Amino acid sequence: MNLVKFLFRSSRRLMLTALVIGLLSGSSSAGLIALISYAIANFSVTPPLYLIVGFMGLALTALFTSWLVRVILIRLSTEAVFQLQMSLSRQILASELTYLEQTGSSQLLAALTDDIQAIADAVYILPFLGINLAIIIGCFVYIAWLSWQFFLIVSSLSFLTVFAFRFLLKRGQKLLKEAREDRDLLFEDFRTLTQGIKELKLHQQKRLDFLQEDLRNNASRFRRHSIEGLSILAFTDSIGKFVFFWAIGLVLFIIPHFITLSPVTLSSYVLTYTYLLGPFENIVNKLPIITKADVALQKLKMLGLSLSNNAEEIITNQQNVNLDWQQLKLKEITHIYSGELEDTHFTLGPINLEFKAGEIVFIIGGNGSGKSTLAKIITGLYTPDSGEIWLDKEMINTNNREWYRQHFAVIFSDFYLFNRLLGIDIGNINNKIKYYLKLFNLEHKVKVNSGRFSTTALSQGQRKRLALLTVYLEERSIYLFDEWAADQDPTFKNILYTEFLPQLKKQGKLILAITHDDRYFSVADRIIKLNSGQIEYDQERV
Repeated sequence: MNLVKFLFRSSRRLMLTALVIGLLSGSSSAGLIALISYAIANFSVTPPLYLIVGFMGLALTALFTSWLVRVILIRLSTEAVFQLQMSLSRQILASELTYLEQTGSSQLLAALTDDIQAIADAVYILPFLGINLAIIIGCFVYIAWLSWQFFLIVSSLSFLTVFAFRFLLKRGQKLLKEAREDRDLLFEDFRTLTQGIKELKLHQQKRLDFLQEDLRNNASRFRRHSIEGLSILAFTDSIGKFVFFWAIGLVLFIIPHFITLSPVTLSSYVLTYTYLLGPFENIVNKLPIITKADVALQKLKMLGLSLSNNAEEIITNQQNVNLDWQQLKLKEITHIYSGELEDTHFTLGPINLEFKAGEIVFIIGGNGSGKSTLAKIITGLYTPDSGEIWLDKEMINTNNREWYRQHFAVIFSDFYLFNRLLGIDIGNINNKIKYYLKLFNLEHKVKVNSGRFSTTALSQGQRKRLALLTVYLEERSIYLFDEWAADQDPTFKNILYTEFLPQLKKQGKLILAITHDDRYFSVADRIIKLNSGQIEYDQERV
């Protein structure tokens, strides 16, 4: 079982401890059944003292060990889920951006939510299943002690039952795995539904096509595979009950013809088997949850391997960020960006560019010309397929790419606005925050308390202005703005181009701005135009 292996990898010591204590708990429960059977067979109004002491001792042992194994497994399982969450998050952050973009946010989100939740649900019930399994083992040991011949018969019957269960579980697991893949497609449809709601409401036929051909088909497949898989697992419950009652019938009506059994032994068998029905039913009822967790673990394992194969070899060192650099060079840079479709790709380059500190550079070009791809190359988010990037005398490679990225403060067109000032020392910047909130007409909308924004529920233009405040406070040496002014009113466009950018230039910063605002081209020291992944011209402003 993948779930058990997962927990063993988390802590072999705790799992072995839980196993030993669990067996003790099961043995105690089996001992209670044996003692009860003996007491019934030898009933007395005044039972002997050893029987009372034994009963109390076994009951307390069963109670304590059951509680202890649950505590151990709860601690182990919650810690394992926590480590899994952190590990997957680190793997995602360590993976190349190009791979993450091709994988898609829907699949990553499904892994971080659905899959991990399925595992969390399973590990929550695992302690209870462990107790039930220990009871079953203890009872089987008791049955073997009563009669080894009968134990062989029961063991054979149990083996056949487990074999049938295994076949059914594999079939159910396969169907649930297909349902999990269908869930990825549903996540993508839900993302389309929420992000494209305006377009869908405005276009009836588009809405109908999406509902019938995309959402309905994917939802139907998910429903079908889920129903079939869970129904098979439910059938195992019915089989389990049938086997148990059939086994009791076997003991009562058939086995006594071949094996001599005393009434006391016979009643002990029936009592034990009747008692076993509860733990066995609990295990079978929880099989769908365990199976879903196994499917989720397989999915996460495959995703983890894929993330590892596409991970960046980021080396974090203590090299200080060079705030006094003078020259940034791109030499013969080429990059092929592959889209989600196999036959779609975009080639950027070869690109040769030089940038200097204290320079304002505008990057222009039509849609699809390569501006955003170039921005991700310059910032180190994309690794070029060929060519070199130099910062003064430092060639950027695996060993210093993380160091290189720390020179940049960036607002991409699809930026994300965090709800607090992460990575910023807020000790002495309250006056700056108040000044820029007022400058960007946000002081009546947003307050900053202990580095946290009072709200980010703002218009897109307001969110961009708040993001501009954030990157300014980062105090980096290179600033890149990807179509920042596209949805700003003239007032704030003017503030950006005539006040904000010149102020950064006076501080010796390099400013790279992807823009179409030709009205403000005079602000730039240089204008670079891209066309189909090539530099059409690189002109200095006189």
